[in-house]
Amino acid sequence: MTPILAASIYWHLPVLLVVVSLVYSATRHDSWPAIRREAVRWGWRMTSFLGGIALVMYLLSLYL
Repeated sequence: MTPILAASIYWHLPVLLVVVSLVYSATRHDSWPAIRREAVRWGWRMTSFLGGIALVMYLLSLYL
């Protein structure tokens, strides 16, 4: 039997979000302060976007 925490693929989402935002920011900037600043902005936008999609899907599942 698999442990409860290892059973879901969604535990990888925060790590994937951080790595992708850092790599994306590093392709645009050369200095670490600029990379971190852009990574935080990009990560916040992506989290908001995915959260909005999740909210819409949840509301649709409630009412349909």
